[in-house]
Amino acid sequence: MTESRAFCPRCGDPVPDRSASDADGEGTAADPLRPGADVELCDACYFEGFDFIDAPDRIDVRVCAQCGAVHRGNRWVDVGAQDYTDIAIEEVSEALAVHVDVDDVAWQVEPEQIDENTIRMYCYFTGVVRETPVEEQVMIPVKIARQTCSRCGRIAGDYYASIVQIRAEDRTPTTEEMDRAKEIANQVVADMEATGDRNAFITEIGEVDEGLNMKVSTNKIGKKISNKMVEEFGGTVNDAETLVTEDEDGNEVYRVTFAVRLPPYIPGDVIDLADDDGGPVIVRSAHGNLKGVRATTGERYEASYEEGNSPDARKLGRLADAEETTVVTVEDENAVQVLDPETYQAETVSRPDYFDSDAQTAPVLKSRAGLHILPDPDPDTGDDADETDYYDPYEHRDDDD
Repeated sequence: MTESRAFCPRCGDPVPDRSASDADGEGTAADPLRPGADVELCDACYFEGFDFIDAPDRIDVRVCAQCGAVHRGNRWVDVGAQDYTDIAIEEVSEALAVHVDVDDVAWQVEPEQIDENTIRMYCYFTGVVRETPVEEQVMIPVKIARQTCSRCGRIAGDYYASIVQIRAEDRTPTTEEMDRAKEIANQVVADMEATGDRNAFITEIGEVDEGLNMKVSTNKIGKKISNKMVEEFGGTVNDAETLVTEDEDGNEVYRVTFAVRLPPYIPGDVIDLADDDGGPVIVRSAHGNLKGVRATTGERYEASYEEGNSPDARKLGRLADAEETTVVTVEDENAVQVLDPETYQAETVSRPDYFDSDAQTAPVLKSRAGLHILPDPDPDTGDDADETDYYDPYEHRDDDD
């Protein structure tokens, strides 16, 4: 390194030439007498006032004692904190500043847990400045302050902005429907939390005689749950606003109730339509217009637009109510003779096209509408139907069949 014509303004010693080399590899010294020229200190004076690391005397970290969220800036951030040492390391790295002249910086940290709320962070740094290796060690105490974040405070205070009511027309929602509503609610909240929405939570879920009530933190969650229930099971959603208070800015705050009304009939129900002599219908779907198959012929049925998913009918039973009985004989393409499961006398009934003519037994339902052959609950396994199972005799056929 060559000496330049520059001198240290503090001690007067010559300052080595640190300028970039030109094409011939020779350095070009800065001229302190030239306007705008760089004036540098010599190494001795430079290192006398050199601070490798700028570190705070102490770092305070606010952590939610309930959910582990950390307060950063002016908001709470979910980090899922279980071990606060990792948080302390992260906060220390954010708070430290390294001198801009240092190259090849490397550092490591050794935490020491002093007590439940105090962690000492021993930080070791190495680097190179002015072609001279430098190193420094600092100790930064990190204080953990356990508080309650705004979200957990709302949960503890039973806060909610929306109510979702799951009901059904002329019946009580099934266990499957209520369990599914709970699953949907939890999934909606999980999806919103995954996007960083800390205002998403379920305050309360409770079963009542009429169905299910859910209190949730936002109207957006209530609307999503309601719409997904209708998408899956059919029915309607109505919402009503109730003024509950005013916020600090004087704006009115409303609580919204979403009333989900599920259809009166569900897949697997056997119903007898009013003013219809086509025979009972086995419900396949209550989504949109009610759809099913005739228990007398096996033909497809769909309610009119005006009737929707709740045509005027009475419920005769469910597929699960069917009893296995003996097939006596197949009379012709329209009739088959079976034993009445109560009287054990042979009775001629309609032969639907889902009936297997080679079968020795068949499931039948005896009701006020008479005796009818029903589809097998699961012809592949022979399993009995339950309240949530329904075998669609046409599920493997094309719509044009």
